Amino acid sequence: MSRPKLEVADGFHHHGGAWRRANAGRVSLGQLKVMAAIEHCRSAALGGHVERCEDCGTAGSPTTRAAIAIAPSARACPREGGGRGSKGLARRTQDRSNRLSEQGGGLRPLFRAASETLLTIAADPRHLGARIGATAVLHSWGSAMTHHPHVHMIVPGGGISLDDTHWVPCRPGFLPVRVLSRLFRRPFLALLADAHAAGRLAFFGELDGLHNRTAFAAYLAPLSKKNWFVYAKPPFAGPEAVLAYLARYTHRVAISNSRLIGLDERGVTFRFKDYRRNGRARYRTMTLAPHEIIRRFMLHVLPKGFHRIRHYGLLATAACKASIARARELIAAPMPSMETLAEHDDGGTTNTVAEHWPPCPYCGGRMIIVETFERDGAPRGPPSPDIGVGTAMS
Repeated sequence: MSRPKLEVADGFHHHGGAWRRANAGRVSLGQLKVMAAIEHCRSAALGGHVERCEDCGTAGSPTTRAAIAIAPSARACPREGGGRGSKGLARRTQDRSNRLSEQGGGLRPLFRAASETLLTIAADPRHLGARIGATAVLHSWGSAMTHHPHVHMIVPGGGISLDDTHWVPCRPGFLPVRVLSRLFRRPFLALLADAHAAGRLAFFGELDGLHNRTAFAAYLAPLSKKNWFVYAKPPFAGPEAVLAYLARYTHRVAISNSRLIGLDERGVTFRFKDYRRNGRARYRTMTLAPHEIIRRFMLHVLPKGFHRIRHYGLLATAACKASIARARELIAAPMPSMETLAEHDDGGTTNTVAEHWPPCPYCGGRMIIVETFERDGAPRGPPSPDIGVGTAMS
């Protein structure tokens, strides 16, 4: 498959150095690593390998390594982030049906308030009266790469009764939008106030005055009187379609190469969706100065150690296996065999690159690595036979 003529990395190659100098002291180490990953991806700076077909013996040209593994938190490289992980999420969840570096302070309350809201409403006998689980995935950008953090959540259609004696199937509308919206508003604002008091929020530019506790409280006060909206709907195409939809977003980045149109002296031109418009008028183009598009891209690099995918309630990691076993028992669903569990739940440790390894372009056979190159360009011999092709990507 031919690579797009224009890539996000082109903007970083031409303008990344100037952007780093202009923002010296305001960029986190994680963001600098992401920039280096994008700029060096598939270049000799990361080393590489030479492949040969097992069947016909055709030797491939030297292949440079991908930078995906050194990009922290988010799979930040637009070349590598699109296809990896979607199968991994589906496997792991199908049984669970202007300082730029300080974003985490506001995102943690978002996760916590959303999860507490769901678990509280589900436990209420007026709605379900059961213990449920949920899987949440953070999505931090809008179509124009602006900072628009929101959480997508998958909720099973029922839960285990509060006395642990039976399975409670959900009724239509068991997650009422109005109740969800009002209940979410209160803990989210409270958690934001707590994060501010603990010094976990940072403000710059015209918002610098919000460092003051009184000013921040006054800023939040009107929000408690506004109507908030939580969007919820049943999976019309079934749970598999929901998992597939959400999995496509787990390793995406703020903008993909396919949306880019041009790069010139004016800046970078790309396609985006204007959700305030309808029909074909929704699809528009935008041109941003190179420094601005880099700034927007960097907004979505998460703090080190921040998890974009989280599980709650019955699906929380510590109790997940026991909870799912109990749920299956209560709804009399057959337990999968040990072989099936091993096949579908790898705990996120298996390298999925091998699934996407391109076959021989001549005969379709399996390509093997016969020589590798370290970062300094020094060649090595082929890897030991017990190392799979997936380990070739660094």
